[in-house]
Amino acid sequence: MKTSLAIVDDHKLFLKSLAVLVATFDDYEVLFCSDNGKDFTEKVNPKRKPDIVLLDNNMPDMNGFDTVLWLKAHYPDIRVIILSMNHNEETVIKMVRNGISGYVLKDAEIEEFRSALDTVRSGGLHYPRFVTNYLVKHTARVAETSPVSPLRGREIEFLRLAATELTYKEIADRMCLSAKTIDGYREDLFRKLEVKNRVGLAMYAVHHQLI
Repeated sequence: MKTSLAIVDDHKLFLKSLAVLVATFDDYEVLFCSDNGKDFTEKVNPKRKPDIVLLDNNMPDMNGFDTVLWLKAHYPDIRVIILSMNHNEETVIKMVRNGISGYVLKDAEIEEFRSALDTVRSGGLHYPRFVTNYLVKHTARVAETSPVSPLRGREIEFLRLAATELTYKEIADRMCLSAKTIDGYREDLFRKLEVKNRVGLAMYAVHHQLI
């Protein structure tokens, strides 16, 4: 079964070119295209819901960040890959903190774009090096002002695996635990470490040299 995509970008030539490119990928299909976030929110519905949204950041009539917030509130299961030329650290951190699954520069090679799709499709996260560097810096600043919560051995094992591209189900299998137990570890660590998503867990593991 093909993974469905929605493309949201106000540059029509780029949007159409990207749709043509995606059509060459056997495992993906474009469900619909929109030229701004507002148009996207009017088109998406429970019966017409993409698996992944390819989302531009700078758009009129509801920009990328506002669209991410809307998706988080209405369709939190839809994964988002940001397509942008924006390297602004504050913007990138805001996007990641609100749960985007990937970030790809518009001048990236086709191979990287395809890799991002495949990674996000399988439940992983895809960020270029500059995004990872921003996240490490941000996590370091937070760690300097926040007490470190003591972690148990199995929590550390889970944290290390969460920083990989394994899905939560695969982590459960690797640790010989139930999916419910893994969910418990995840929620406990979100609370203890004061992070909101898997990226926060990964950056904590990197900063504290757990991986």
